[in-house]
Amino acid sequence: MKADQHPTTQLVAISGSIRRASNCTAVLRSLQPLLPPDVALQIVPLDDIPPYNADLDGDAPPEAVARLKSAIAGADGLVLCSPEYNYGMPGVLKNAIDWASRPGFASPLRGKPALIMTASPGTAGGVRAQAQIRDALAATLARPLVRQHVAIANVASRIQEGRLVDATTLDFIGVALGELLDEIALLAAAQLSPRASSR
Repeated sequence: MKADQHPTTQLVAISGSIRRASNCTAVLRSLQPLLPPDVALQIVPLDDIPPYNADLDGDAPPEAVARLKSAIAGADGLVLCSPEYNYGMPGVLKNAIDWASRPGFASPLRGKPALIMTASPGTAGGVRAQAQIRDALAATLARPLVRQHVAIANVASRIQEGRLVDATTLDFIGVALGELLDEIALLAAAQLSPRASSR
């Protein structure tokens, strides 16, 4: 891509861990080289997202929430990478989904294609959290990608200097990212079709 060209596809990446040395954030940090040159990926941190409070949920939500929702609204698709806590998704990720899901059924998440990944130091790769993440996204009318799970086991051994370096894992994720981009392209084509515009 030339210097004066802008990416035509925008992806927002969200880590389910706010730990400084998070393995999940390291995985997300490693994805840009796997993407075509016309696709940009932005990692949106959840560090400052407050616990969901309906009293604060209105036209002027907390600033960090407004930034999150704006990033999701401007994205063509989402990439989530989460650890597994006690057989489920971390509260910080569920909290972010709850905030981003407002207003109900008309939020920035509605219709947004999403690739779900998990990563764990254990042998299961955090896969048990994926069903919870998928259900939460489906409840917002987002479009979680239906595919073989991306569950990265023994993740700490696959990361060096804050980046995922395991070639086999990167290749597998690259295929999943390609499927996410295909889904985004199919949705865009459907929205531009004469049939869609006549509905």
